[in-house]
Amino acid sequence: MSIRILTIVGARPQFIKSAPVSRVFKNAGIQEFVIHTGQHYDPEMSAVFFEELDLPKPYAVLECGGLQRDAMIDKIVADLCPIITEVAPQYVLVFGDTNSTLAGALAAEKQGVPIIHVEAGLRSFNDEMPEEWNRIQTDEFSHILFTPSSAADQNIEDEGFLSPHQRVVNVGDTMFDAVQMFSPFARHRKAMGALEWFQKPFALATLHRMENVKHPERLKERISSLNELHLHGIPVWMPLHPSTRNEVEKEGVEIAFNTSPPVGYLEMLWAIQQCAIVITDSGGLQKEAYFLGKHCITLRNETEWVELVDIAANVLHPLGSTEPLSQKVRSMLNQPLPEETPYGRGDAASQIAQFLLEQGS
Repeated sequence: MSIRILTIVGARPQFIKSAPVSRVFKNAGIQEFVIHTGQHYDPEMSAVFFEELDLPKPYAVLECGGLQRDAMIDKIVADLCPIITEVAPQYVLVFGDTNSTLAGALAAEKQGVPIIHVEAGLRSFNDEMPEEWNRIQTDEFSHILFTPSSAADQNIEDEGFLSPHQRVVNVGDTMFDAVQMFSPFARHRKAMGALEWFQKPFALATLHRMENVKHPERLKERISSLNELHLHGIPVWMPLHPSTRNEVEKEGVEIAFNTSPPVGYLEMLWAIQQCAIVITDSGGLQKEAYFLGKHCITLRNETEWVELVDIAANVLHPLGSTEPLSQKVRSMLNQPLPEETPYGRGDAASQIAQFLLEQGS
């Protein structure tokens, strides 16, 4: 009997993480039914990724975009329950740490279907982040916890919630798979700006985390530090996330650096390849920078990707830092990047499929 899996995605990082998994599932004969929750509903943050990554056409698209966290989770759960009954999957699979992740796990738990969590065990130890609660609760509900690193394994062990029916399997990071799969197809497009602009050293920056953009003073501090780098260090280019753009306009924050509309995954990979350094509050971009041989500075007080800080491939730039960002960039660029690979061999998706096939045999 073929394995039937209902996969829940809803945000840009999940589209990327799911791409290599969906491809391997198809080749392995695993039936996958993809549900797009609509959490990222802007075409530039959603539809473009399905096209670029050749993702399976969604079995259903929910309309939960623009809702507050609790309302979004409640709606996704309510919409998913009848779909789970209709599809009757052996597993519900969720990725990462978004509202869609937790909602998918809650719906599966409610319907009595085992849960697979890809990218389990991550912790930032920051209770302000809704993502932290999403991670913890999803892990506690999950039956199969596919972890990307030994630090994630240790977090699960330290929390002591595991029961006999839960399995922890370290497979590495599916984003590593995705970078290897898609980086040869990285490309520039006109909306990013003139091609000549990218032929000099520049910093690729992104900013979207709620703890940075939803608090006016924090937003002003983050933008100010990037303005300082642009004016006194190296040029900064930022594809502006829709929610960040809205907050910048609402608060009247002045941006001195270069911006563009959001870009697709292949364009972002191209920008990472061209830049001198990545500056971000994104979890995925921290790793993509490392996979593509670039230094990274994280605009947060902590990170769930502690391995990159431990090996000095990434440094934090916390709020209230007195060190100018330009100085931190100069320091980073004068250091060689380490060669360690803490996130597996780039075959996480194959390991996931093989484990599930063995369970089903």
